[in-house]
Amino acid sequence: MNPRILITAILAVGILSLQAAQAQQEIQRTDLLQKDITVSGKEVVQARVDFNPGATSINHKHPGEEVAFVLEGALEYQLEGQAPVILKAGQSLFIPSGVAHLARNVGEGKASELATYVVSKDATLVEPVE
Repeated sequence: MNPRILITAILAVGILSLQAAQAQQEIQRTDLLQKDITVSGKEVVQARVDFNPGATSINHKHPGEEVAFVLEGALEYQLEGQAPVILKAGQSLFIPSGVAHLARNVGEGKASELATYVVSKDATLVEPVE
């Protein structure tokens, strides 16, 4: 393999890892519930996600549907193929299975969401999208 290509690939992976680590420091996820549902092979997962001011999630997707309910602050959601939308406390958004998206705290203080997923069991809940 060409050493230049190898170095470029290593740097790209390092940069993506650093971006993901920085996003995780600014965003805290607290898992609240994980339970089987009556639909074979599916489960519900619920988590609280707290965003520091200015924090942006990585672009990602899920192996099932998500309902995001804003608990506090203002979050901008950008779903693949759609115009960005800003939601404030008390508002919610449906994110279809497999749709790449990201969320950003656009308020001045902390923002939080309650994320509820109906996903395939044993699947990776958050899949990064480049």
